Amino acid sequence: MRKRAINLEPNYTTRILNYAIQTCGFYPLRPIQICMFDMQLTRARSTILNIHGLFKVDDRIDMERLAKALNDTLNNYDIFRCRFVFHPGTSDLCQRFDGEITPVKVEKISDEEFELRKKNLAEPYHLTNAPLYRIYLFETPSAKYWYMDFHHALFDGISTNVLFAREVDLRYRGKPPRRIPPQYADLITNELLISPDELAEGNAYWRDMLKDFDVDKHMPPPDVQTCPNSQEEIVSFEFKNVTSDYFVGKTYTDNDFFLAATMLALAKSTGSKNSIMSWLHTGRTNMQEYRIMGMMIEQYPIAWDFDEDMTVGDYLNGLTQKINFGMKYRRSLEVVYTEGLQDDCATFIFQKGTISAHNNIFSIDGMSMEMLELPEDEHDYPNEDALDFEFHAEDTGNYSLELAYVTSRYSEEAMEKFSESIDEILLQLQDENKKLGEIITSHVENF
Repeated sequence: MRKRAINLEPNYTTRILNYAIQTCGFYPLRPIQICMFDMQLTRARSTILNIHGLFKVDDRIDMERLAKALNDTLNNYDIFRCRFVFHPGTSDLCQRFDGEITPVKVEKISDEEFELRKKNLAEPYHLTNAPLYRIYLFETPSAKYWYMDFHHALFDGISTNVLFAREVDLRYRGKPPRRIPPQYADLITNELLISPDELAEGNAYWRDMLKDFDVDKHMPPPDVQTCPNSQEEIVSFEFKNVTSDYFVGKTYTDNDFFLAATMLALAKSTGSKNSIMSWLHTGRTNMQEYRIMGMMIEQYPIAWDFDEDMTVGDYLNGLTQKINFGMKYRRSLEVVYTEGLQDDCATFIFQKGTISAHNNIFSIDGMSMEMLELPEDEHDYPNEDALDFEFHAEDTGNYSLELAYVTSRYSEEAMEKFSESIDEILLQLQDENKKLGEIITSHVENF
């Protein structure tokens, strides 16, 4: 995330200005949207923030009926009219929700023409005064296809894989939603009601949590000395020591359990007594928010000081409480994003069920749509984060990890060992009476 020198301390003038912007049809960007916008500016011609997929549609699906279901869904939500614009009076970057929606149409083309179109489906977005999504339907003599693409400043995984896909399916089956869905502009309006004192309290909370972060103390030590052509690589790992059955009746979730194990593994790898990292949350905390289409995810910092005399049970429950406490300050995450406070932290991601990247099959009216591989994208620059832990809850009840790392810091062998160490810690954390000191000092040779 790009660091910016900006004064975020709240004042009533700023809040009143935001209300004035909103009442004229200009809404401020939410903090996570500003973060995504800034990330795109550093890689203007990149598609790294595009959420896209090409699907082969079942031959039995009526493409004109699918187009109508898509268009009805697009017209049901203000997010598809969203445009990022500069306010003509203040030059502030804002968003409006009154843009034109171009109807989706079925393009009947030859197989050869489709192969040519396929090469250029994934394109960078022009972020201002333009739509931030693309949806195409193709019908060739041999097959039917659906391509959709959303910029991450507009949409997140739940919006795409759950809300959007589900509503298109319902509308295709002639069962449109009966309730008026919550709109993104209304979410922004409600968020403007936060008091300046509460915002300042949250800013102070996050700054204090991250003030002592040090790459040398809170990231695994690098085992690669020189790597002139650094790139992102991924180590995949299937966990052997825990399944979903373990979490039945527990006071903590599997998300918190895996985060706890990762934080312990990070602390062990550096010999540190504390751990600081970041973790992704859906940004949805109630049923109303779970119905909102738009960019909702948040990236929270998390820190823990390890007391060797603390039991595993107290650690797991205490970490859950700290996670929940920090979430009350989500409106203050702007200070974290814009000041780059967690830019160098390792990141924890937990994917579960229908929002998992492993679930790449949509269905319409019970008919499957298989995700196809897109041609190599010349605009898809690699992720620059040093270490990302993406955990997956599989439908089988098992769990897996995709550990993304940069080759300028770490070797594949080191990351494989790190994944194994997390699996060992997962086993030890299942004894809630065990002292943390026993885990911290065990199996040091794996690091």
